[in-house]
Formats: sequence, C-alpha cells, structure tokens
Amino acid sequence: MNALLQFDPAPVQASVLHILLAGALGMFLGLEREWSQKSAGVRTFALISLLAAVFTLTESQALLVVGGVLVIVQGILLAVQGLLDDGDGEGLSLTTSVSMLVAYGVGALVAEGFVLEGVAVAVFSSLLLVLKRELHSLAWGLSREELRSASEFAILAFVIYPLLPAEPVELPGGLLDISVELRVIWLMVMFVAGIGIVNYAIVQSYGGRGIAVTGFFGGLASSTAVVGTMLDHVRQRPDAASYAVAAILLADAAMALRNLLITVVFTIERGILVEAVVPLGAVIVGSVAIAAYTADWSETVDMGLESPFSMRNALSFGGVFLLVVVLGGVAQSQFGTAGLYVTSALSGLVSSAGATTSAVLLYRGGAIDGPTAMVAILVATAASIGVKAALTAPGPNRSFASRVAFWSSVVLGVATVFALGLLL
Repeated sequence: MNALLQFDPAPVQASVLHILLAGALGMFLGLEREWSQKSAGVRTFALISLLAAVFTLTESQALLVVGGVLVIVQGILLAVQGLLDDGDGEGLSLTTSVSMLVAYGVGALVAEGFVLEGVAVAVFSSLLLVLKRELHSLAWGLSREELRSASEFAILAFVIYPLLPAEPVELPGGLLDISVELRVIWLMVMFVAGIGIVNYAIVQSYGGRGIAVTGFFGGLASSTAVVGTMLDHVRQRPDAASYAVAAILLADAAMALRNLLITVVFTIERGILVEAVVPLGAVIVGSVAIAAYTADWSETVDMGLESPFSMRNALSFGGVFLLVVVLGGVAQSQFGTAGLYVTSALSGLVSSAGATTSAVLLYRGGAIDGPTAMVAILVATAASIGVKAALTAPGPNRSFASRVAFWSSVVLGVATVFALGLLL
C-alpha cells in the first residue's frame, strides 16, 4: 500500500506522451513517401519511430544499436531493389532509405526527452521531401557565380562563427574602455547577407512581374540598385515616374524592415526595444501606403542584380559593422549621446544596418537606454532614406526627384511624430 501511495505517475505519463509523439512524427515523415507511392509509407515510418522510442526507453544501448542496424539493412535492401528496377528508382529508393533512418533517429530523440529537437528534425526533413522539385530546380538553375557565392556564405556562416570568442572582447591596447561582441557582430553580418541572398533569388525569379517585387525585395538586396534602375526607367519613360517613386518608397520600407528585424531579433534577451519598433513600423507602413497611393501597379520593371554575396562583401560588411560599433562606443563614452547620434547619421549614409547594429549592441550591453537607442536607429534610418532621395537629384526628371524627396519627408515626419510621442 505504501508503495502504491508513493507511486508517481508523472514519469509514466511523460513516457507515454513521448511514445505517442514519436509515432505521430513518424507518420508525419511517412506522409510524403505514402503520397509518392513508395514501398515504405505512413505505417512503416510510424512503426520505425515507435521502435526507436521503445528501445530508447528501455535504456538498452544494445537494443537501440540493433534497431538502427535493422533499419539500415532494410534501407540497403530498398536501395538494391531500386537499382534492379527500371527508371529512376535508384535515387528515390535511396531517399526513402535515408528517411527511414531519420525517422528512427527522431523516435530516439523524442523518447530521450529532446522533444523540440526531434520535432525540428522531422519538420525540416519533411520539407526536404515535399520540396524535391523546387530544390532540384534551384540547384540546376544556379550559375557558377551563384553557386560559388552560396558556398562562400556557408563557409563564413558555419566555419568562422564558431571560431570567434563567445565573450565580449576588449579593444587592444587598453586605450579605450570598450568591448565588442564579435560573435553577435558576425551573426548580424550573416543575418543581413542571408536576407540579401534570399531576396536576390526572389528578384531574379519574379522581378519583372511587378514593381512591388522589384522595389521591396530589390531594396532588401540592394537599395542603390533599385534607385539606379528607377532612374534609368524614368529616363526612358517619363510617364512611369509614379511607379518609380513607389519602387523607391518600397525600397525604404524594405530597409526599415531589415533594421526592424535586427532590432527585434537581437534585443529579445534583454527585452524587445519597443521604442525603436514603433517608429520603424511607421516608416514601413507609411512607405507601403504611399507607394500604394502613387501607383496602380500595372507597370513592370526588369531589374538585373549582381549576386549580393561574396567573400569580399561579407568582409566589408563585417568591417563596416565593427567600425560602426567602435565609433558608436567611442562617441558615446567621449561625447555622450550627441556623439552617438552624429555617428549614427554618418554611418547611416553608408549602412543603416551597421548603425542599427551599433545601437542594438550598446543597448544589449547596458551602455544606453531604450530611448537613446531608438533615436540612434531612427537617425540612421533617416540618413539612409535621405541618401536614396539624394541619388535621384542628378537625374534629368526634376519632378521625379521632387516627388521622391517630398514623400520621403512625409514618411520621416510621421516616424518622427511617433518617436516624439514615445519620448514625451
């Protein structure tokens, strides 16, 4: 009786839930194989995951290894069967074989208590199976330069990042009491470069289908390229000025969205910097609303972008970010808040993302408070918008340049009102 009274059902319930979840994830993995009419489908994959979960819960390493060997043998048999069959069964059978082994691993992960990891593996693996045609089309459609860029990005993201120190690093010489988080800076470099790569692919695929895609996604990849393309378009067709204005405003919205993502993602640990989110959101919404008002979207623009990533570009981004962070820290320590704002304005002329990085890192480290970081980010964003407006001034169409300057001022005015409302 005492033993029954002391019985704790919680571990048993957790084990049962893990078994059920393992089976469900196995079924999820097997859905695509079943739909593709492969030899192993929903039931087989579910049973494989359940087998792994049971062997893991018994805490017998021998059984777990034997189960894995059985799955591998079954996969080899399927691969051999694919080799003997006519057609392209070879690759498909190999995919099914590896998927079965993944299902076994997912069951073991979940039963061991790594629920989130198991779910992540199952979901990502299922995406790889479902997006087979899209992935093949992407790989076959890559140029040599694009493939090289992707490879360099992977090397810089997954090789250099782990080699950087995890703790803040003091500047050499001890002349300035400033520390920088090299990993965070490099992560932001990869974050911005990754956005550029994704949206480069979108522009290459859909850039000619509408000015909305050209302006917004092109702005994420290269704001300067958007302005240059619009200037050329207006030079050839003056009656398309309204579409060009809309495209530049959407490029501003894309730039502000990039800064907003940097601000949110990298301030979650301390608390999201709401003071900066509101005015940046106003820039995004205002730019999109004015763009919708000034054009009817019937005009399409072909836009050729070079690959937005290369080793040189990444190192340049890293150098700019590091320089901006150091300058921001020096300005803050030597000249106070005014120095930080001047630095943000100057660096925003080159890279508003770099200035946003500086403000976010200072906020993360406790060097500045939320309102100060918000003003620094807004100043950098305003500088970037001003540069794009200034680039249109030398163009032959004065009306086009005036409209860009006017609507850019309206957007910045609305954002400033929101910012002042938070400060007062």
